[in-house]
Amino acid sequence: MARLKEKYRKEIVAKMQETRGFKNVNQVPRLQKIVINMGVGEATQNIKVLDEAVEELTAITGQKPVVTRSKVAISNFKVRQNMPIGCKVTLRGDRMYEFMDRLISVAMPRIRDFNGVPRNSFDGRGNYTLGIKEQIIFPEIKFEKVQTVLGMDITFVTNAGNDADAFMLLEFMGMPFKKK
Repeated sequence: MARLKEKYRKEIVAKMQETRGFKNVNQVPRLQKIVINMGVGEATQNIKVLDEAVEELTAITGQKPVVTRSKVAISNFKVRQNMPIGCKVTLRGDRMYEFMDRLISVAMPRIRDFNGVPRNSFDGRGNYTLGIKEQIIFPEIKFEKVQTVLGMDITFVTNAGNDADAFMLLEFMGMPFKKK
């Protein structure tokens, strides 16, 4: 079992019940899935950049990503309809907890001038989105082999009904939020 999942079951559920007043264990918010998205705008000119992004996302998550395609044509960006422009992965279960553990304990400390993640990236329904500028913060990526530095969006989807509960859940899980 993933280390963070075990911590959630043993410590975090009890803390959340105590602080937020949940009567039942099933009322306590939990992480449902993590969605990692890489938009590769350069793929319109050079399709090999998208292949590299797929390889790197596979190495980071341990799961093969789905290639996303454009929905509409935008002539200013030289994008045609149904053109491959990115990739995404949806993590659930043990892989999700292992990825979050690696992100918090290994990858985030490698970010230059890191002061914490922003507190205001919640969507109002208990989901949190985090943008990362470089994929090279993950130890699975070999710095020498990187041709293009790509960013990614990581969305933490919870079943919390509001942002306060989701914030508390992520904070107890170890998310390093910026100090006020």
